[in-house]
Amino acid sequence: MDDIVRQAMAKWPHVPNCYGWLGLDVRGNWYMRDDRVQALGSFASGVPGSKGSLLQHEKLIEFIQRNYEADDVGRWYFQNGPQRVYVELARTPLVWRLQSDGAVISHTGRQAQVQQCVVDAEGLLYLQTDLGFGLVHTQDVLLAADWIEQGKWQPREMLAADLPQQFDYVLSPQAQVDQA
Repeated sequence: MDDIVRQAMAKWPHVPNCYGWLGLDVRGNWYMRDDRVQALGSFASGVPGSKGSLLQHEKLIEFIQRNYEADDVGRWYFQNGPQRVYVELARTPLVWRLQSDGAVISHTGRQAQVQQCVVDAEGLLYLQTDLGFGLVHTQDVLLAADWIEQGKWQPREMLAADLPQQFDYVLSPQAQVDQA
């Protein structure tokens, strides 16, 4: 976490949390979701326009990624100064990029150690790592298939609907707040 973020948290300890305004898609792209967009539907609903606006500002994306973490109940957030901005997830909190040298890198740029490999009924491939649970990027599936054939990973079959509970993450923190 950035020092400036820690300082802001200490200076303003009681800033309310923010829900629904930031989303992460299956390719590791960040989306800003204003009130109008949120009114169209949930981030993962598939409703046209409900994802929001793709963030493209490099420095902002780097800031978000440096300050992206999970709370103790599996809700992932971006610590924006003193405010937690909870993230709506399309599928998982992390997206993995595979490197030809065997490295596994999160969409946030952090290298991870694979602990478990999972495949769902749709054939999507996931990895549980020391950093958390995430989806393998679609562009890296061929490399992943090679690693599976070589015996590097042995995928365990699971239903996609069971993954959030099994791996302790929340797809929609906003939906939890709305239900409370």
